[in-house]
Amino acid sequence: MKWLSDYYKTLQPSIREFRLSFYLLNRNALQRISLIVIGLLVLIAIFAPWIAPFPSHAISETNPQDKLLPPSSRYWFGTDELGRDLLSRVIFGTRISLQTALIAVGLALLIGVPLGAIAGGLGGAADEIIMRITDVFLSFPPLLLAIAIAAFLGPSLQNAMLAIAISWWPWYTRIIRGQAVSIRERQFVRAALAIGTPMPRIIFHHILPNTMAPVIVQASMDIGGVILTVAALSFLGLGAQPPTPEWGLLISTSRTYFLNAWWYSTFPGIAIFLTVLVFNLIGDGIREVLDPRTRKF
Repeated sequence: MKWLSDYYKTLQPSIREFRLSFYLLNRNALQRISLIVIGLLVLIAIFAPWIAPFPSHAISETNPQDKLLPPSSRYWFGTDELGRDLLSRVIFGTRISLQTALIAVGLALLIGVPLGAIAGGLGGAADEIIMRITDVFLSFPPLLLAIAIAAFLGPSLQNAMLAIAISWWPWYTRIIRGQAVSIRERQFVRAALAIGTPMPRIIFHHILPNTMAPVIVQASMDIGGVILTVAALSFLGLGAQPPTPEWGLLISTSRTYFLNAWWYSTFPGIAIFLTVLVFNLIGDGIREVLDPRTRKF
């Protein structure tokens, strides 16, 4: 069993780093609560059809005889203007919000990270072209640019995700480019150049892996912002369309009934608030884990 003992020894540094990361994330009560809440949100999103009291109310089924009923033992969050259970729709909205946020951030990373690595790694004309294009996008407020792109593409949840990705990728490009410029001057990169390693290999195998820590932190914090942006686009009619149970669309529809049905906008609003808050808090925790300069022992 010597091979097993040797293998365990090779894993010890990773195990120590994992324990340290777990300790740093758990020593703060707010971050610990945030981890629990995010875990619950993920479970709710995965098992929504089995958790929701009335799964059929999430999309198609209507009950006009139960419209705009206040919270009760049957309908915990009340009902909407078509008699649909609001709790079921908020639960399915969790799946939609998390899915759209992850896809939008993933697309922004897919565009921004390689461009930033190429700009910082190559320098010269490639750097100038990429960064000037990036500056054009950064000259517009992200939400305003997302609204314009979504309006041009047409109102739908897929177009809203694409609009957010297009308006957010420059931030990742600028972060990666700044890190890549610094790492490009280090000795291990110069040594790789000296032995004739092709530049694309240096960029994607040496520079890029050493620039990902700040991007991971930024992406974890951006998930909450993307959820809020998707809700804003749906509120304006540029994102999800009826009968999709997206949180922003629920709040938009509830405006007409706000004075007589306070629960209609309250519970989707609370869901947005809590989700954005916990992702921002966990983003702070991840920054502390990945950046030793911010750790407070």
